[in-house]
Amino acid sequence: MHNPFSILLRPAALLYRSIVQFRNTLFDRQFFKSWKSPIPVVSIGNLSAGGTGKTPLVDWVVKYYLSIGCKPAIVSRGYLRESKGVQLVSDGQRILLSSKEAGDETAMLAWNNPDAIVIVAKKREDAVTYIAKHFAQRAPSVIILDDAFQHRQIDRALNIAIINAEEPFLKAKMLPEGRLREPLKNLSRADLIVLNKITDQEKADAIMKELEKKGKPIIKARLKIGELICFSGEWSTSDEVLVAEHLNALAFAGIASPEGFLESLRKEGINVAAHRFFHDHEPYSVKKLRSVRREAEEKGLCLITTEKDYFRMLGRPELIRILATMPCYYLKIETDIFDGKETMQSMLKAVIGK
Repeated sequence: MHNPFSILLRPAALLYRSIVQFRNTLFDRQFFKSWKSPIPVVSIGNLSAGGTGKTPLVDWVVKYYLSIGCKPAIVSRGYLRESKGVQLVSDGQRILLSSKEAGDETAMLAWNNPDAIVIVAKKREDAVTYIAKHFAQRAPSVIILDDAFQHRQIDRALNIAIINAEEPFLKAKMLPEGRLREPLKNLSRADLIVLNKITDQEKADAIMKELEKKGKPIIKARLKIGELICFSGEWSTSDEVLVAEHLNALAFAGIASPEGFLESLRKEGINVAAHRFFHDHEPYSVKKLRSVRREAEEKGLCLITTEKDYFRMLGRPELIRILATMPCYYLKIETDIFDGKETMQSMLKAVIGK
């Protein structure tokens, strides 16, 4: 939706663009140098601030490497985590930190991929050095940098950029006027472009025409609905499908693009009678969650949230206790690569020499 006041933010956006481009120029001309990791690196990131489906794609890549017998490590900054320095979230055998210390997305990736090493650190170079030192006897085959397209301090063997097909690609604006972290022309740094969240083929084709000018391999993907998981209240296994199709729910989430979440619930046949949205990654408080529960109870509704929001709450037992006797669910979302999967797999294999 167009914001009539966005023009007031244009001077700040132009200043931000200048700073970003100056920094990139320093890297391009090698005044700033990228550090070479002793372990092959794959970077997955985007040009816009959230909402591209990055975390499900990271999960897809991790699962692919595990499926071909390679042990990956995930390195993330752990956005909004309440810990400092380098922290080992998972050693590939045990989950060691909650979402409170690791960040919601990072904790979710660790729980969904228990065989992967997961590290959070403010400086990703410190995380890679930690992995090389502490896992020398069982070193990972590849390191996956989460949300690192703008992070140029580490050299990478494969640089993946994600574009959200639901956003106005050609009319995208820089922060804070719009959602772009850097200009679209910087896609030239990518080795592989993933056009994600495709729902409207005509709109996707228009974006494809522009992306093809970059001369890079382009993968087409969309999000697909996974399982609906009950984490509080009772849900009979025999009634699983019937209940899912007849739930009357209050949906709540703190994500960048909540409209897509609502659409996914409706596709499942769930009646979303009410919803409460918060800012992306916004921490839940006892007061906020009690308010959400109270509204659901007053309207006779169950509660449904995203998997990321579930993990955000999971790190705070006091929040989970608020929902303990309430029927609550979270919806899993997965990446579906429907065009170019072989290209994606081939480029991922090339990183590890297979």
